[in-house]
Amino acid sequence: MPRFHCSVPLSAGASLALPAGAARHVQVLRMQPGDALTLFDGAGGEYAATVERMGRSDVSVTVGAHLPVEREAPRAVHLAVGMPANERMDWLVEKATELGVASIQPLATAHGVLRLAGERAEKKRAHWEAIAVAACEQCGRNRVPVIHPVQPFAGWLETQGGPAVRLVLSLAEGTRSLADMATGEQQQGVTVLSGPEGGLSASEEQQAIARGFAPVTLGTRVLRAETAALAALVSLAGV
Repeated sequence: MPRFHCSVPLSAGASLALPAGAARHVQVLRMQPGDALTLFDGAGGEYAATVERMGRSDVSVTVGAHLPVEREAPRAVHLAVGMPANERMDWLVEKATELGVASIQPLATAHGVLRLAGERAEKKRAHWEAIAVAACEQCGRNRVPVIHPVQPFAGWLETQGGPAVRLVLSLAEGTRSLADMATGEQQQGVTVLSGPEGGLSASEEQQAIARGFAPVTLGTRVLRAETAALAALVSLAGV
């Protein structure tokens, strides 16, 4: 059954006009009045719904029963990533959403090729958020991961503290295996810091360690930036 994210709060028995993006998708699918669909607003669970009216550019639906269905990962994993270039960040956001990431923090790092600031950065964040929404519609998640605004590495690192579990992916010799960390208490969330194509600089890695990030390794092979972040997510999220 088609699933659509609705950016307005939903309630059983309501009749409402779908947001523009969802309405366009319903029209592309050539759905008709009486057809069934599933809606979710990100607040938890999903709703059965029925197409009520098809306009030229708008679609009205009747919202049915709320279903308390959740498909989240057992452990909340937050990715902080030095942004890979070109379409690789798009791919990372899509796949991380499918795999259950709780949030993604795009970072501007020393070795990063992608440079974003101001209006361009906000447009990219909105673009990545739309990718996350589409991935949730496809994979069955009812909670859209938070895509934070782009931040410079140093400014973001200053906000990190407290008792939360924090890990940084490292290629340094003698680093503890991430697999050892994946066996811990799954109810405790974890933040994973991963570098861009060229990795974090030595200075950035040391700054992160000084801030309480434990260096961990994924193994003997050197993975691409987007692959490394996803491999860590799978290992820690328990998907």
